[in-house]
Amino acid sequence: MENKLFVGNISWTASDEDLKTLFEQYGEVVSARIVMDKFTNKSRGFGFVEMATAEQAQAAIDGLHDKDFMGRQISVNIARPKEA
Repeated sequence: MENKLFVGNISWTASDEDLKTLFEQYGEVVSARIVMDKFTNKSRGFGFVEMATAEQAQAAIDGLHDKDFMGRQISVNIARPKEA
């Protein structure tokens, strides 16, 4: 079980700190980062959260997948490795 999560459909106005705060209710957040477009510096609408343990990651998936966050229904899944 992995402890890095992919978070999709994030509000354009959300910050890394907003994401971290949301996930902290499920355990220790190692990192929370919203992916930004390198040309416009605007949110691309998805990000990654790393939890301290796989159990905390699973609790976050169970608690947050398809839930409303800042007006949008987010998807939370185990992050897959980047494809070459």
